[in-house]
Amino acid sequence: MERALGALKQGAKDFGLPRIIILAFFFILLLAAALVGMDIPWLISDVLLRWGMWGILVLAMVPSIRSGIGPNFGVAIGIAGGLLGALVSIELRYFGFLGTLDPDGITFGLVSISLAVLLALAFSSLLGILYGLLLNRVKGNEMIVSTYVGFSFVALFNILWLLLPFRSSTSIWPIAGQGLRTTINLVDDFGRVLNNLFRVEIGNFIIPTSLLLTVLLFCFVIWVFNKSRYGMVMTAAGSNPEYAKARGINVNRARIVGTTISTALAGVGIVMFSQGLGFLQLYNAPMWMGFSSVAAVLIGGATVKRAAIFNVLLGTLLFQGILTVALPVANELVPEGNLSEILRLIISNGIILYALSKARGGSK
Repeated sequence: MERALGALKQGAKDFGLPRIIILAFFFILLLAAALVGMDIPWLISDVLLRWGMWGILVLAMVPSIRSGIGPNFGVAIGIAGGLLGALVSIELRYFGFLGTLDPDGITFGLVSISLAVLLALAFSSLLGILYGLLLNRVKGNEMIVSTYVGFSFVALFNILWLLLPFRSSTSIWPIAGQGLRTTINLVDDFGRVLNNLFRVEIGNFIIPTSLLLTVLLFCFVIWVFNKSRYGMVMTAAGSNPEYAKARGINVNRARIVGTTISTALAGVGIVMFSQGLGFLQLYNAPMWMGFSSVAAVLIGGATVKRAAIFNVLLGTLLFQGILTVALPVANELVPEGNLSEILRLIISNGIILYALSKARGGSK
């Protein structure tokens, strides 16, 4: 009996008191939602959908933390590259690149999203290399610099969205004939294709099977990379740069690799996020997405120097679960004012502030 209690206490300590409290808070919110008459199966379905939409964006934090640059607050750089890749895929479809594929068929959607992912990887990886070179010049201040570099890239791409010569009728403003719309519908491309492929429906409870499997696939790829020789070299360079340098490891190169992978994952992540929504959001929409991604991985138990796949899966589920359930419950209880937006800001920024103030991980 004592051994079982000791194992239980140790497990709770390893899991972390903050995560236990947050998990309990999540279940309390579900109970409150049930008491006010909300549809619980539908809420849980929405949590799973958002878990899949945000999963790869949060996963982008793992290589950046393990390589030594810390949480990637500049993830908007990769998001900009991913949006560019998605827009180019729409443009290629507009000019007949996908040939004779049935626009209403599932094959068309899968080919379209695959093309968008490949283009997002290409553009985001190129931006990631340049971003990594910059961060190597500001060692010790990566989180501050990455935040403002991310903001700057959003502003730069706001200009590009107006100047780039896209011609697709779904992308550009119909009256002016140039400049991209603020919101671009993906119904003719890959909107919700993974949400609906092989989804499981039990009444109002829906599992977006293909979307969740895609997230797990990318998590598995990053897990394998972390276990590979170069993944361990990158981790060593991030955790103890001086020791790694003494052992002949090129620390700067390892940091660039980690930054590039993180930025590339952000590019893929925004494609998955956009297909989940069913539309692309341009201009200032990506501005604060990095903060939500950082909050999720930190709430999952990661620190500024250590992160694992489990932190991504748990943190995304908890963070998105709380936001998904808390906001409608708050609106139901206090319908006056814009309480949902205030609560979202308090939760996301509060989690970041708390996690960054702790030097140690789960036990604190």
